[in-house]
Formats: sequence, structure tokens, C-alpha cells
Amino acid sequence: MSRRSLLAFLGIAGAGFLVVSAASWFAGLRINVTPSEPLGVWGIEAMDRPVARGDLVFVCPPSTPVFATAFERGYLRRGLCPDGFAPLIKTVAALAGQRVETGANVVIDGTPLAHSSIRADDGADRALQPYAGGIVPSGFIFLFSPYETSYDSRYFGPVPAKGVLGLARPLLVFDP
Repeated sequence: MSRRSLLAFLGIAGAGFLVVSAASWFAGLRINVTPSEPLGVWGIEAMDRPVARGDLVFVCPPSTPVFATAFERGYLRRGLCPDGFAPLIKTVAALAGQRVETGANVVIDGTPLAHSSIRADDGADRALQPYAGGIVPSGFIFLFSPYETSYDSRYFGPVPAKGVLGLARPLLVFDP
């Protein structure tokens, strides 16, 4: 294959990838490549009700110094959320008005949250600062993933509920 043919092929393949990616985005499809939830293709299902505890949701992270640091450390990917981050897939563990306590693990309204141990550092031996705990403010939600290395509200605290894009529905996923 000549160099010109190779460049043409790569250009066409790249353009095709961009078209498929854009079409998937507008169709509500997302590809999860992080271990916080199973890998693969997920759909965003519009919600016709307020978010509830136990909902698995797609949510755009807010633009805060905590998320800027998370992006620098590689916990977040670049994406099409308003502040340039990719949406997160997390379970809503607590709603506004609920008390969240953090220690060795998370306790919500006096009930321990299973699989919620809090790590002192990440995989690169960088210190992690856990959320101090408190009452989830009005208009906010506390997010969680049971995967041990998940970056969730254990570390960044409650996030605005207005960032919820919809329910997360696995379409073609696998758990490695």
C-alpha cells in the first residue's frame, strides 16, 4: 500500500469514527471504559421523575477544583459535558437531607453502605482526601460505585442533581 493510499484510508477511517461517535452521542449512547461499572455500550434513558436513591445514572461532574485535580490525575476523561468532562456512571446513594458519615467506610443515616471502604491513596500512591461528611444539601446527590477503586462522592462529596443526564442502562457490556 502506498503512503498516499494509507493516508487516505486513515483519513476516511478517522472521519468515520468521528461521525459514528457524534451519532452515538446524540442517540444517547456512551461507551464506558472505566472500571467503576461494567465496560461497554450504555444508553441514557430520559427520566420522567425526580432522581431516587438506588438509581444508576449518568451525571456530568461540576466545574470545581476537586474535579480539575481528578482530571489531571486521570480519574476523569475528557467528554462532552458542559465543562469538558465525560459523564460519570454512578448509583445515587443519598439524597438531599440525608446524613453521610465517612470513616473507614460510608454510613448513610446510620446504615453502613456495603463495599464503601475509603482509601488513603490511589493506585499511584497519591493521597486521596475523603469527603468530610455531613447533610446532603438541597439540590444535591451523593454518588457511589461499589468498585473498590471508584472515584465517587466518597472523595468529591455531593454533586448538583441538575447534572444528571438520565438513567444509565447497560446495552452491550462485560465485567472483566
